[in-house]
Amino acid sequence: MTRPHPPRPLSIAFCTATLVLCSGGATAAAGAAPAPVPGSADALRAAVPMAAAPYEYLGWGNPQKPTEVMAATGTKWFTLAFILSDGGCNPKWDGSRALTGGSDEAAIKAIRAKGGDVVISAGGWSGAKLGEKCGSAATLAGAYQKVIDAYHLKALDIDIENTEFTNATVRKRVIDALKIVKTRNPGIITYITMGTTPNGPDANGKDLIKKGAAAGLDNDGWVVMPFDFGGHSGTMGQATISALEGLKSAVKNAYGFGDGDAYRRIGVSSMNGKTDEADETVTLADFGTILDYARQHHLARFAFWSVNRDRRCGSGDDGDSCSGVSQAPYAFTKIVVKYTG
Repeated sequence: MTRPHPPRPLSIAFCTATLVLCSGGATAAAGAAPAPVPGSADALRAAVPMAAAPYEYLGWGNPQKPTEVMAATGTKWFTLAFILSDGGCNPKWDGSRALTGGSDEAAIKAIRAKGGDVVISAGGWSGAKLGEKCGSAATLAGAYQKVIDAYHLKALDIDIENTEFTNATVRKRVIDALKIVKTRNPGIITYITMGTTPNGPDANGKDLIKKGAAAGLDNDGWVVMPFDFGGHSGTMGQATISALEGLKSAVKNAYGFGDGDAYRRIGVSSMNGKTDEADETVTLADFGTILDYARQHHLARFAFWSVNRDRRCGSGDDGDSCSGVSQAPYAFTKIVVKYTG
């Protein structure tokens, strides 16, 4: 299986004890489940509904219409991928489609018309990255700002991978750019998503988190993608928990948080079904394990790559267009929805 871009956090520290909604909070729809008990973990998650926003890649394969996914699953939020460089320091969808005026904007308008909203993700594995093409933190922040302004975003995800991730200068540029973004856009939610080992972030990932802490970046969620390990022990659910515990420790140590605050600053973006590794399949049972862990520790984010794959394979399908496991349509999305549902 090939992935054009491997997939893809959220703090509630700035929410008040009386649950004044964070920026981007949504009110309950008519006919929704009873409101969570004020002050409870469920109430805090409900105040920041983008905590559960699975990825959908509208520029790849045969993507489902987001509004159809909403109707079938109850999900309200999507993480739409990917914003890339057009060859310079200018953001475009997949580096080629105009930021506005096309099918991507139409999809976002349709999602919002149905009461939903989007996180937009910049980066991914493939293509030209803004973090590399923009020569300074200021110009990179300006590129991110174009996306924020175009869609009046409440949340932005930086999926930092491949050469953007392995270059220390670029890692620092991304951190500094996000600090500018946070200053210019009070209340915006920012996620930084990266790969991981079964024991937590590798040296590059730990350096990224340390750079964030040293810069005073109030990042809402440090998120790992716990798959494509190249070797792991136990189930993928167990390996995911191990990776998240390592992430929690890295964030705790860098920022000086206690355990509770550190958990609230981390998140997970899993893969649904088979991954690129022959010995890895993230099953529905694994997803249930991850959900239980996320709820127990009140994680900032619970997402996965991707809605495109959230269906069983038919004749001629490959792992980029289906999960590779026996499942009902949208079975993984329905589990993720439980996190804020």
